[in-house]
Amino acid sequence: MIPYQSFLLDNGLRVFVHEDPTTPMAAVNVIYNVGSRDENPEKTGFAHLFEHLMFGGSAHIPDYDTPLQRVGGENNAFTSADITNYYITLPATNLETAFWLESDRMMSLSFDPEVLEVQRSVVIEEFKQRYLNQPYGDVWLKLRPLAYTTHPYQWATIGKEISHIEEATLDDVRDFFFRYYLPNNAVLVVAGNVTTEQVKQLCRKWFEPIAPGAAYNRHLPKEPVQTEARFLKTGAKVPLHALYKAYHMGGRYEQAFYEADLMADILGRGKSSRLYRKLVKENPVFNSINAYPTASLEPGLFVIQGNLNRGVSLEEGEAAVQSVIDELLATGPLESEVQKVKNQAEATLAFAEVELLNRAMNLAFAANGADAGWVNGEAERIQSVTADGIAAATASILRPANCSTLHYEAQA
Repeated sequence: MIPYQSFLLDNGLRVFVHEDPTTPMAAVNVIYNVGSRDENPEKTGFAHLFEHLMFGGSAHIPDYDTPLQRVGGENNAFTSADITNYYITLPATNLETAFWLESDRMMSLSFDPEVLEVQRSVVIEEFKQRYLNQPYGDVWLKLRPLAYTTHPYQWATIGKEISHIEEATLDDVRDFFFRYYLPNNAVLVVAGNVTTEQVKQLCRKWFEPIAPGAAYNRHLPKEPVQTEARFLKTGAKVPLHALYKAYHMGGRYEQAFYEADLMADILGRGKSSRLYRKLVKENPVFNSINAYPTASLEPGLFVIQGNLNRGVSLEEGEAAVQSVIDELLATGPLESEVQKVKNQAEATLAFAEVELLNRAMNLAFAANGADAGWVNGEAERIQSVTADGIAAATASILRPANCSTLHYEAQA
């Protein structure tokens, strides 16, 4: 349970406060409601570029990290298809430093051409290292456009191709910032040894003077229902053949997500899961294998992926995976399996929320994706899942016509 209070600033910024007097620390989390799904298809990778640019200096603060480090703080950020998330932890006595820093870069970046060139180079190098020069690094550059034909989830957060970042202009950057990095397109969560009244006063001082922008009403093309199986074969100099099977499923804040998530645990979480037990231990077709949902805010993917043992063909591996799926379809999950994965999921949730920053993030995610109260119903929703519900999810999701399969060959 994450108790919280909330209020709305005149400029549209939604603020949530989780008071925890048992810690000397505070966590400040700012989510901007923009991810790679919001990009122009001809100018992708901008949300991720901004993750870097936001540390390169703002209107009145040329160096973001040094002032924070001087007061014992740490910070980081990440970008997904759905959001851009910035977070700080610091001693609660120095809370105002976080408000000063975050409000200044919400008000405006410095738009220094040198900063753009530096961060452009960093992102291009990251693209090369993580996606082009790393074994299996280009999987999602190939699997996403195979699975999605219409929705902007079809490109990875890093972008479709390096040229989109190489050709980004300062005007492109300004336009993107003032369209999305607005108080009325953000959620602020403050957690830790703070009071709601204290946070209100700091918000009035640092955030409320920032002018709102035009409301962002998202109108993205919906992905059509997939009606036939899709297949792609690719390859590179990698150690082992790899198999990827992606099935369309619902979004993160739908009740049906929990059935799919627990189905993934039954199939592919840990060494007692069906795929691992049957295809790694009993019949060693795979070297490693797992299953998971992408947990996207809009309809996402249920993914099964594994690396095959040497001497096993991709066709043999795919047939072996299908046999495990067929068995689950035919008999449904055992009650003992269902209870086990429910307990595992609830324990993971409970242990994660021991950490203050995780509580702040989970509250921010729920406030942005559904409503803040959703965060306190997670355990109940997990425990409400039944064997019949998982069986229905299996039949609905794991259909051949709903699947995009990628064979990744290990080439000499």
